[in-house]
Amino acid sequence: MVDKIIALDAMGGDYGPVVTVGAAKLALQQMPDISLVLVGKRDLLEAEQRKYGLDKDSRVSIHHASEVVGMDDNPVVALKKKKDSSMRVAINLVQQGAVQACVSAGNTGALMATGKFVLKTIRGISRPAICTRLPGIQGSTHMLDLGANPDCTPEILAEFALMGSVLAQLVDGIKNPTVGLLNIGSEEIKGNETVKRAGQLIADSRLNYYGFVEGNDIYKGTVDVIVTDGFVGNVSLKTGEGVAALVRHVLQSEFQRNWLTRLAALCAMPVLNSVKQRLDPRRYNGASLLGLNGIVIKSHGSADTSSFCNAIKIANIEIEKSVPQRISREIENYFSQIEEAVT
Repeated sequence: MVDKIIALDAMGGDYGPVVTVGAAKLALQQMPDISLVLVGKRDLLEAEQRKYGLDKDSRVSIHHASEVVGMDDNPVVALKKKKDSSMRVAINLVQQGAVQACVSAGNTGALMATGKFVLKTIRGISRPAICTRLPGIQGSTHMLDLGANPDCTPEILAEFALMGSVLAQLVDGIKNPTVGLLNIGSEEIKGNETVKRAGQLIADSRLNYYGFVEGNDIYKGTVDVIVTDGFVGNVSLKTGEGVAALVRHVLQSEFQRNWLTRLAALCAMPVLNSVKQRLDPRRYNGASLLGLNGIVIKSHGSADTSSFCNAIKIANIEIEKSVPQRISREIENYFSQIEEAVT
């Protein structure tokens, strides 16, 4: 029985319907309890539907949208001028209650601006944050913000800590997630005044605050949730992606150097394949736009079908766990706690 409906911005990303419709087929095979609404230009989507044999699948429907938000479009212009874009229409469907989540690989800035304008933020949340799960030595880590808010006050960072903690509880099943605040050192005297004050606010809350963490803790899995502003978070994420690409390039170059290294590569192939699978970025694709009154998942713009399918899986999990509603309740409890402490 289908009980979850997810809208896909089928025109978004670098490849549009070629990837999103293929990912839809994969998702329907893996998740029998969902149905999907493909949002975009009907003629293009119908052609892709037939290509993947989805034109006879009752769990797939098309919602026409005449415009597309380009990856280089200005977010404000996209919001004001492209009101019939596949991105805007997909988010409108969430707001109208026609679907329970939206997944898009489109322009991040436009997605955040549109999501905030249409869905509004949860009461008590100043700004939404982009949060994703990153692989680590001791397990995965949820990190936010990853680019939506370059400048943050201590209070906003405390809100991020709360939202990240709720997400880790619901998605990973961690009863009392540890929360770390990204800093230039783990000592209490390190960091700027914003970070120091944020640390005090998080420590005074009922969250399981670990303390300051450093950049090398991100992939260690030192804590379950890492909080930072969008500028530092985005730089950290892109740096990690760059290092991963460098390691892959160096390994390929070294293994192809001569016949001995090629033989060594052949012997090491099982281990290399295992490492590749464990660190496959497609398994971690799909970032949550936390703090909105609705579920919006951002896929990487260059995602392939497997990667985009994973973003759909995250949307499915967040529907099951009622993530926005749970964050809303925790925010109310958080402010009630502050009022009690003051009185």
